[in-house]
Amino acid sequence: MAEAKTKSTMESFREWVVDHKLRTVGCLWLTGITGSIAYNWSQPNMKTSVKLIHARLHAQALTLAALAGAAIVEYYDHRTGAKQERVAKFLNVDGNSRGN
Repeated sequence: MAEAKTKSTMESFREWVVDHKLRTVGCLWLTGITGSIAYNWSQPNMKTSVKLIHARLHAQALTLAALAGAAIVEYYDHRTGAKQERVAKFLNVDGNSRGN
């Protein structure tokens, strides 16, 4: 029973990520740059400009990884037809009408 609840929570999280891909990437970027700045600030023998450059590079790498993940999710949705179902549901279109 606990597995079913966990699965539904993970499924709802996955659906939110699919529906808000760019927001997810933006949040990951913000988290990445914040964490990298915090880590780099603990390094005593670096100039501030170098710390900021390193933080930007780390956040950029994390963003590229997140965009690649979003592309994989988009590809998976396209291959399984899940995206078509969501679009049809959003537009309130049934399978037989053309919207004339």
